[in-house]
Amino acid sequence: MLVPYTPGTGADILSRLLGPTLTRLWKTPVVTENRPGASGNIGADLVAHAAPDGYTFLFTATSFATNPPLNPHLPFDPVTSFAPVAVVAASSMGLMLNPSVPARTVREFVELARRAPGELHYGSTGNGAPQHLTMELVKLETGTDLVHVPYKGSGGAMSDLVAGHVQAMVVSIQTAAPYIVSGRLRMLAVLSEHRLRAFADVPTLAEAGYPGLVVDTWYAVFAPAGTPAAIITRVNAALDQAIHQPDIRTQLDRQGLAPVGGPPERLANTLRRDLDRWARVIAAAHIKAD
Repeated sequence: MLVPYTPGTGADILSRLLGPTLTRLWKTPVVTENRPGASGNIGADLVAHAAPDGYTFLFTATSFATNPPLNPHLPFDPVTSFAPVAVVAASSMGLMLNPSVPARTVREFVELARRAPGELHYGSTGNGAPQHLTMELVKLETGTDLVHVPYKGSGGAMSDLVAGHVQAMVVSIQTAAPYIVSGRLRMLAVLSEHRLRAFADVPTLAEAGYPGLVVDTWYAVFAPAGTPAAIITRVNAALDQAIHQPDIRTQLDRQGLAPVGGPPERLANTLRRDLDRWARVIAAAHIKAD
């Protein structure tokens, strides 16, 4: 399992969590190898050009779908260079505000932003990052004008959001949960399809009137294009079995992740949807890779 990110990232943790279970199911060692660089593109390229023999897979995340619209000259095609295997898990994001912002609902926030275009600032973990693109999608769907403030990672962005130096941000629930519970952040809505059990009183953005704002962070496995269908089917079944093991479910819950599973077609549809969506957002917001 080649992870195109650094150790300790979500995809890396999840791959290493599943490795022992897959090893037990297959009676064959499953090894996670990190090959980070270029926002995940270096590792993806290695898998795209690996032998399609069932021994090399890509364990990646949402940036796999955001990178191609930002980098039209990649040495691989996200659709034709890979065979989808499975969506493993997904995590939810929420629209967060610093409590100093006088808005307690999505409607109030949208009205406030419309009354003061360009005066509210939102943070992100970097230019072109999923959080940046998601907030630009929020701007497009709500017709608001917010100023982007990019950071070099989540630490500085979260610190400034809590301190009130930026007023808004799209943040993963597992990252924001302690701040929400303590009252240091206000979550207006979740971007998932359904409300979250842990924050059942917080509506979805779809419930707030914006059905186009359903966005999850997903983790998935791809194989090199040309990998035999029998191998894809076998690996898909093993992943589906692994993520529903009680001990794995417990670990996923602790990380704020929900198991997904399903056939390879589900991943193929998710990828096509996100490639189209983020290409539209990137073009509309004139976003370019750093």
